[in-house]
Amino acid sequence: MSPALNSLGNAVARVYGDGAQAAQERFSALCATFTTAFGRDAEAFFSAPGRTELGGNHTDHNNGRVLAAAVDLDTIAAVAPRDEEVIEVRSLGYPEPFYVKISSIDPVADERGTSSALIRGVAAGFVRRGGRIGGFSATVSSTVLPGSGLSSSASFEVLIGAILNNLFNDDRFSPVEIAKIGRYAENEFFGKPCGLMDQIACAHGGVVSIDFRDIENPTVESAHCDFRRQGYTLVVVDSGGDHADLTPEYAAVPAEMKAVAAEFGADLLVAVDPAEFRANIARVRRAAGDRAVLRAIHFFADTERVVRQRAALEANAFSEYLALVNESGSSSWRFLQNCRVPGESTQQNVALALGVTEDFLERDGAVRVHGGGFAGTIQAYVPTGRVREYTRLMETLCGAGSVTALKIREIGATRL
Repeated sequence: MSPALNSLGNAVARVYGDGAQAAQERFSALCATFTTAFGRDAEAFFSAPGRTELGGNHTDHNNGRVLAAAVDLDTIAAVAPRDEEVIEVRSLGYPEPFYVKISSIDPVADERGTSSALIRGVAAGFVRRGGRIGGFSATVSSTVLPGSGLSSSASFEVLIGAILNNLFNDDRFSPVEIAKIGRYAENEFFGKPCGLMDQIACAHGGVVSIDFRDIENPTVESAHCDFRRQGYTLVVVDSGGDHADLTPEYAAVPAEMKAVAAEFGADLLVAVDPAEFRANIARVRRAAGDRAVLRAIHFFADTERVVRQRAALEANAFSEYLALVNESGSSSWRFLQNCRVPGESTQQNVALALGVTEDFLERDGAVRVHGGGFAGTIQAYVPTGRVREYTRLMETLCGAGSVTALKIREIGATRL
């Protein structure tokens, strides 16, 4: 057994709390896989959490505010440096390894949309920022399932970033810098035009309020709350909708918000005075359309609501916080209009999951759409004593395994 694995006990307890035993078993299995794959012992172990969005739905792409949190589902790695300029990652569940020669850190067209693109992009991001890179071997396992709405891609990106930061840069890059590197990899190498919220939440850990007004230097502030101590469990539910062919619906949200901003000579809504917007709604609706106006109304309210959500958590005013979550959910449904696919009448998975949950909670808790919407996940704060009952109900509606109970993880991407 790897000597490094024997010394993990305290670190695992610090990161995983009451889930330490299960985590230790995961690392032991990963370590054995590493030895089989590479014929040597792993020398270091890393973890990067997934994330959940708590407030600020579709506000980040117009440089508004969001409230997000790292969760107890994570991507882990067993690692050892290697002399050649190669990063080789063997991911459990994938038949072929990802083998990236980092002697070249230019985008590779054939890698777009793959984990190899993310690995190369993260390495390139370090070099762009004056960092050092080197080769390593890794075996990787994740409980952040793809398509879960908990950002498996950002978790993987910041995991690779944490490894390069620790092994070759003496941990000198901050969590926000690692997050920016991850976004760069996803935008320029993988080919997905994502924002920065997911990566910051995964890299930072805990509950964070993020203000993107200065996108290159976002303001990140921690908030503190143990939802279970308040008597509630944070749950996400996969509504079972099909994301296929919904790109136009997702793209229309930022595009329509930006169309409103353009009426005021701005590129993004964050640069528009909310009072000036409200005074000119009649003009704006003629130019951009009614739905664009409604989506702008949501943006201004939800980005401001993040400030009050964080303040409520810091003041331990949890009932006020839940009321704000419900406000955000209502705004997404009525104004943002991302809780069902336009024109679809027979398949309204998100709206149905929200309606059934609201009926189940009977005002004791909160529910909102989670993330992109249209056909994705919802998020609920369920009284802890009723979680099993809620799970049975929603799995009947949305399918087995559709309900995931979460805990907030205070520690972001880290070497254990």
